[in-house]
Amino acid sequence: MSRLTVVANIVAKSDKIDLVKAQLLKLIDVTRAEEGCINYDLHQDNDVPAHFMFYENWESRDLWLAHMDSQHLKYYVAATEGAVEEFVLNEMTQL
Repeated sequence: MSRLTVVANIVAKSDKIDLVKAQLLKLIDVTRAEEGCINYDLHQDNDVPAHFMFYENWESRDLWLAHMDSQHLKYYVAATEGAVEEFVLNEMTQL
C-alpha cells in the first residue's frame, strides 16, 4: 500500500461560512487521532472566505476510506447539509 494525498476543496454558501467553518474545525483533532492519518490540515482562502481546503496525507487509501466512513464525518455531512455550495476531492500521489 502506498501513501495517499488528498486535497479536499469545500466552498460554503455565502450565508453559511461560519457554520461550515465550525463544523470543519470539529473534524481536525478526531481525524488526526485516526489510524493512518499523517496530517490533516485545514486552510481558509484569504480572499474568498467561503473557500476551505483540507490537505491530508494517509498511510494508505484503505485507511483514508475508513476515515470517509467514520461517524464524525457522517455527522459533519448531516450538520452542513444545504450549507455547502461545492465539494471537490482529489486523490493524489506524491511524485
